Amino acid sequence: MVVEIKEFGSAGEIEEALDKGISETKSTLGEYLRRLDEIRLLAENRRKVRQVVMKLAGKKAVTESLGEISVGGVSVVLDANPLDELTALESVVRSHQERLLTLQKAREALTPLEQLSDTEGMKYLVVESNGVPESVLLKVC
Repeated sequence: MVVEIKEFGSAGEIEEALDKGISETKSTLGEYLRRLDEIRLLAENRRKVRQVVMKLAGKKAVTESLGEISVGGVSVVLDANPLDELTALESVVRSHQERLLTLQKAREALTPLEQLSDTEGMKYLVVESNGVPESVLLKVC
């Protein structure tokens, strides 16, 4: 998690930054959703083929386990297949959806700051965690 302080000269600048973050997140989310659809189709096809082959062989389908090991706190999946990729993409999509919702809520919540736009010498210090505002410090210079 990266925490930063960004300085803005007006509430409008904060809104522009939030709008840019919302737009970028929507775009990225759209790309991941398209990719998710493609991988979901591959994963389903793989699952069907596996079930048919197991039925032909007269064996019960074994639940696929991830050949997963942890290396220095990082999970490494051995011989990754579409199901593994599907799981990873679903996690990424959920994360981007949460980020988008959080940014939209922050944008809406900070709208009243526009009323301070005529205050001379006002600076806005925004504490952000991973690009999402956590707090706003109003500083009159």
